[in-house]
Formats: sequence, structure tokens, C-alpha cells
Amino acid sequence: MIQQIFITEQTSQAVTTLANREQYRDRYWLKRDPICNDRLLWRAQTFRHMVHLLPEQTILELGCGRGLFTRQLAQVSRGENPITAVTFNPNQELPEVLPSSVKFINTVLEPEALIGQKFDFIVAMELLDANNCAWFLQNVYELLKPGGQIIFYESNPWNLVLKVRRLISRFFGQKDPRQLLSRSKLYELISELGFIRVFAVFNDFVYAPLNRPLVWLLRNLSILLENTPLIQTLGGAILIHAQKPPRVVERSRNSLCEHEQLYKSVSVVIPCHNEEMNIKPLIARLQELYGDYIYEIIPVDDNSKDRTGVILARLAEEDPKIKPVFRTPPNGVGRAIADGYRVATGKYILSMDCDFQHLLPELRDLFDAVAEGYDVAVGSRFSRHSVLLNYPLQKIIANRGFHALAQILFIRHFRDLTNNLKLMRREVMENLQLTQPGFAVNAETGLQPLLMGYSIKEVPISWINRTPDMGISSFRLVKVGGGYWQVLLRLWLKTVFGMKR
Repeated sequence: MIQQIFITEQTSQAVTTLANREQYRDRYWLKRDPICNDRLLWRAQTFRHMVHLLPEQTILELGCGRGLFTRQLAQVSRGENPITAVTFNPNQELPEVLPSSVKFINTVLEPEALIGQKFDFIVAMELLDANNCAWFLQNVYELLKPGGQIIFYESNPWNLVLKVRRLISRFFGQKDPRQLLSRSKLYELISELGFIRVFAVFNDFVYAPLNRPLVWLLRNLSILLENTPLIQTLGGAILIHAQKPPRVVERSRNSLCEHEQLYKSVSVVIPCHNEEMNIKPLIARLQELYGDYIYEIIPVDDNSKDRTGVILARLAEEDPKIKPVFRTPPNGVGRAIADGYRVATGKYILSMDCDFQHLLPELRDLFDAVAEGYDVAVGSRFSRHSVLLNYPLQKIIANRGFHALAQILFIRHFRDLTNNLKLMRREVMENLQLTQPGFAVNAETGLQPLLMGYSIKEVPISWINRTPDMGISSFRLVKVGGGYWQVLLRLWLKTVFGMKR
């Protein structure tokens, strides 16, 4: 049984520290942050992507203050998730314009309001202080359901701008009251309390004293800087994720299908090479979340050496919607995608990789886009609302270089068209001319619709490490890089000079 969670005689000082941190943060956001609303929207999107939010899952926001982040959180959750917003400031009244999905609690005035409650997710910003961190995290642990996750943002004490600002403030007798914790200390404390899947990463290079024009310039470099060794330690924030160890956690089976015009219309093409660990749970989860949309699922076995083919044959016997393609050599993900496209008969074609199971909730945005009338929807890893953590630096540089050159050559603006997560109308697929045998086919499926004049919408997705249960990626930059430049050259020659080869 949870005791009186936050207010006891012994913990009043710790709660006072939380209240002070909450007020200090809100003052900074409102007076010194030139892009406060944008930043909080980015962070709300980050939360959504990192936990792969599903409808009806419960969210607890600790230290909500004036509700600045609460409103963004309600927006990105589509009003489908009950949000409990808690303030520690005894003078904080109900913030204005909070949506109906939000329950506001002043825990100083209602000290028993959280007793007995458990939440799927807890999110907080700028609350972990050396004075109260261990006590605070213990209570957070108790408020989580088994398998529940936390997402915290904390100021990075190693940030040079922060160090300079603190020196200046101290000189003028305005000492920063916060006792910030380093990334290593935060990681250590959270791990000691029994959390699992703990990681703490440096994040966000877009902060004051940058003004809006400088922010616009730096925001495009922020993803690169966040994933560059050594330089990343200068980020403005530390992003923390952890999970309470699960017992048997029942997975949400709510359908995410809400557009009737897409019912029974989508062919899902999935290239597979040695994916025995991923393919069965991926297909099962696809059917749970998007079964009403799916017309057929076409897994393409690209000469796997493990049991992928056996598993696909068994799945096809159990479900007539599953129509596997078994390729003969030579191998190649480009050949596998092309073979899958050739047999797809749905009104829309969704292409995806086998290791995308964790981000399936985010496919809703792709379906929303085609329901709005777009011809193609692409999952973008490099949108500002995407989450890209511990992504290989060399791949970031190669990707950004490729897209920068492509934008110059074709005089078009786009951010990430080379990811194999695309949903397109059948007409678009039929007009593609795929020539690449390997991963560079993703550049063809992204750039060709753009150059043919089809409407394209990029939607943000997440990439957060590659866990052992996802297998080993077969992508090798040196090996496949030449194909991307071939695609770029061929399409440029065709666009400018009308050359077919």
C-alpha cells in the first residue's frame, strides 16, 4: 500500500525543493527561452515516440507548474490518454485552457490525491535535485505500474553556457539555487533503485542565448551534435529513460484504425533476411493494431539461412491474408522490395522493415497523411519532432550529406526520404522504376515520387538504439553507399537532360 506519497512532516523540505525547481523552470521558459512552445512540443513528441504511446495509457506529469508542457502533451496524445498533472507549488491554481483529458492536482493542498494510483508513464522536467533525488525517485517508482516507464529532462551541469551564466549570476549575487546532477550520477541513482532499461543521453543544442534566427540555423545541426562523441556532452539537457521491471504486462489490443476509407485496402510489404526473431511478433502486432486496414501481408524471404522461411510458411497456413514470397538468389533488399511490390494488389502499399515492431503505434501518422489526401507518407528519422538516440554518427553524416546534395540538385525541400517506412497509393508504386538491388532502393522509392510530382508528407518517427532482440543490422555504409550516389546521378540526368540511363 502506498503511503501518503508526497507530503509528510519528514519530507516537507524535499517538497519545497520541488516547488522551487518548478517555479524556477517556468520563469526561465517564459522569460528567457525564445522558442519555449516549440521546445516543449519537441519534448512532448519525444515522449510520445520513446514510449510508443497507445490510447488509454495513463500519464502522470510531475511538476506541471503553469501547464505549459501539459498542453503540448495533451496535443500530441490526441486527447486519448488520461493525463494527471501534479504541481508542488501551494500557490499554483488550475492553469488556463487545460483540455478535458487532464486532471489537475495540487499535491500540497490534496496530499492524499495520489494514494493508490498507478500510472503507465511518468514525465517530469527539471525536478531532480541533489537534495531530494533519491526520495523523489523512490516515490516515482511506487507510482508506476509494472513495466511502466519514466521520461525526465534535466539541465546538463556540463553545459558551457550554463557554467558561464552561473558565474555571472554569482558575481551579481544571484546564485542559481539548483543542485544539478551529472549524467553519470543520475544513471547511478536510477539504476540503484531497481529500474531497468536505463539510459541517460545528452540532448538539445538549441537554447538561450540563441535568438530565433540562430535557432533556425542550429536546429538542423542539433541531431548531428547530439550523436557526436565528446561534443554531445555540451548539450543543454540530459534526457533520461527508465522502466520499472514488468511482471506479466498485458499489451494493449486497441485498434488504431479510424479512417473507414482505408479499410481492407493496404498491402504490407516486408523484406526479410534472417528475421526469425522479428517476423512473427511483427505480423501479430500489425494485425492487432491495424487489422481493419490490412488487405494482405507480403513478407518477402530473401534467401534466409535461419528459420524465417519455415515460420512464414506456417503463418501462411494459419492466415490467408499472409502471402509470403520466397526469393531465389541473388539476394538484395532492393530485389526483395521490388518482388513484393510486383505481387501486391491493395489500394495502398506499406513498405517496412522487420525491426520496426516497436514503432508500430507511430504508423498512425502515415495513415492519417494518406487519409488527408497525400499520395505518399514517409517516416522521417530527421524531423525535429523525431527521436534519434545513439544513431551511428557516420550514418548521420552520410544521410545528411546525401539529402543536402539532393535538395540542391533537385531544388526541392525534404528531410528524410530514404527510410524504408513508406505508405503510398497503388498508382505511385506502379510508376516506380526500381533498379537498385540493395538498400539504395529506398532512395529510389523516396525521390522518384517527389520528382514525378506526387504529394508527399514526412511524418516523424523514432530510432532509439538497436536492442539484441532485434537481431543484427545488415546495413553496411561502405558497401551500400555507392548505390545511393548512382541513384542521385541517374535521377539528376533524367530530370535535367531527359536521359533514361
